[in-house]
Amino acid sequence: MSHSLFLTTALEAARAAADVIRRYYQRNLDIVIKADKSPVTQADVETEQVIRTLIAGRFPDHGFYGEETGQNALDAEYLWLVDPIDGTKAFVREYPMFSTQIALMQRGRLIVGVSSAPVYGEIAYAEAGKGAWLNDQPISVSRIDTIEGAALSSGNLKTLASGPQWQSYGQLVKRLHRIRGYGDFLHYHLLAAGKIDAVIESDVNILDIAALSVIVEAAGGRFTDLQGQALNLNTTSVLATNQPLHRLVLEALQA
Repeated sequence: MSHSLFLTTALEAARAAADVIRRYYQRNLDIVIKADKSPVTQADVETEQVIRTLIAGRFPDHGFYGEETGQNALDAEYLWLVDPIDGTKAFVREYPMFSTQIALMQRGRLIVGVSSAPVYGEIAYAEAGKGAWLNDQPISVSRIDTIEGAALSSGNLKTLASGPQWQSYGQLVKRLHRIRGYGDFLHYHLLAAGKIDAVIESDVNILDIAALSVIVEAAGGRFTDLQGQALNLNTTSVLATNQPLHRLVLEALQA
């Protein structure tokens, strides 16, 4: 199947990013701690620069919102959202649970997503309304339609644990068939491929999840925040499901 120029560009950018990442991986890089206490390395910055240069060369009138190199033209019709290494702590500790996240938003609607984990060995991508792929194979979500039959993966639960939904989450966990914590890109890849059925996360930002939301929804799933609201640039939590489970899990969390 042929891809749009937008998705083709995002895939090319992900491949260029992977080249930089592989060059720096396991090289004992110097780490800088940013104001938000998250780490950044030269690999993060160079990876984003490569992505940004490629996109700007092809779409000079598009906006860009990057984790490391800043923002421009956030009010443009098309806005690229990029996290060059989502999971820098894993990258620094030299285990493969990190990825490059590239998404394209048109007038507030996310339309293209690429999630590339070059060391782990997976790349998932999608275009709204055109389907989703994992390692070039088409994928779709599961059809599990009961909480008791569902497998759920949770991540970044610290904020949830100190909030009003924690007790409801505990009651939900008791009902599930399986509870896991795959984390980062992986549980969204598993969800989109029908291997698990739901994901709950807190403490995220839009750059972590924008591309993954396109992939999950293009695979037939639902992707909102924990209040059931659509994603926006200020989203900080996730409820992602196969589709039949979305209302059921949302109601359980609000009980």
